[in-house]
Amino acid sequence: MINLLNLDKEQMKGLFSDRQYRGTQVFTWVFAKAVSDIRDMTNLSKATREELSKTYVISYPEPVRTQVSSDGTEKLAYRLHDGQIIESVLMPEKNHWSLCISSQVGCAMGCAFCCTATLGFKRNLEVSEIVSQALHPLRTYPDRQIRNIVFMGMGEPLLNYDSVIKSIRILTDKDGPQFSKRRITVSTCGIIPKLKTLWKDSEAALAVSLNAPSAEIRERLMPVTRKYPLEELIEALKAYQLPNRRRITIEYVLVKGINDRVRDARELIRVLHGLKVKVNLIPFNPWPGCALDAPDHEAVLAFEEQLRNSPFAVMLRKEKGRDILAACGQLAGGIVHDGHEAH
Repeated sequence: MINLLNLDKEQMKGLFSDRQYRGTQVFTWVFAKAVSDIRDMTNLSKATREELSKTYVISYPEPVRTQVSSDGTEKLAYRLHDGQIIESVLMPEKNHWSLCISSQVGCAMGCAFCCTATLGFKRNLEVSEIVSQALHPLRTYPDRQIRNIVFMGMGEPLLNYDSVIKSIRILTDKDGPQFSKRRITVSTCGIIPKLKTLWKDSEAALAVSLNAPSAEIRERLMPVTRKYPLEELIEALKAYQLPNRRRITIEYVLVKGINDRVRDARELIRVLHGLKVKVNLIPFNPWPGCALDAPDHEAVLAFEEQLRNSPFAVMLRKEKGRDILAACGQLAGGIVHDGHEAH
């Protein structure tokens, strides 16, 4: 059986060669109305629904756990068809919600500050498994204004490029969930070849996990630097095509004693010279078994102050969900390091 959640609108139109408008109707039922049963598509004839049901299904991952933080953040865990667990995070904002979703089971990048890295890489997520992370909360919490989607959960989105691009196309379709392209952000550790086509293929906002002002420090924190050197990444960002008023977000995780000194901030300003960027400072969020430490509050403020004297806009992220391991870098499929699933 083929999962309709894996098909975009053009593919659904292809199911009805002589009546392509039927494909758009099916697409709307699946992605805008988020039905879970083909029999509920009431503007299709009974015969059409029965014929579809012979080959196609609407199959969601199984929600297995929801944890609620003291600050209102919610972490949702899903069990996939092969038993793997992924997590996404709903974050309350002033007058809307933002949703952080995963693109892989585990991650191959091995970043020292990221709990997901301890899982290693299991597999890429299917399109259905990506879009379900948005559709499930949309239909579960219809009164919430979920406006922003960030690909900042488990995995490196640009290593599951085709499925991520197809998912964005579905999520922003006018006959689907209708998310604004300006409100979807793809975060990457810097897979340079894919940066050459990302904007053309998706028009999503770009965030780059940089985390260091020098190649030496970045390689210590992010092994990907050995394959894609910092200097080459900066050149790729300079060449990245953006509309005039859009900026790349530079994510910078502050780790005590490694990249959180004032001289690191000065060097970061030098490295970013000439780029259209804004800097998002993220104090490191500890997780069980990690040898790294969160920066001192005074160091964070000094680093931020140095950047405020630069041409770049800077934002100090207010971390959400730390008490349920839902903050940046803490997602690990609910796995505690003794090997048992957390509940």
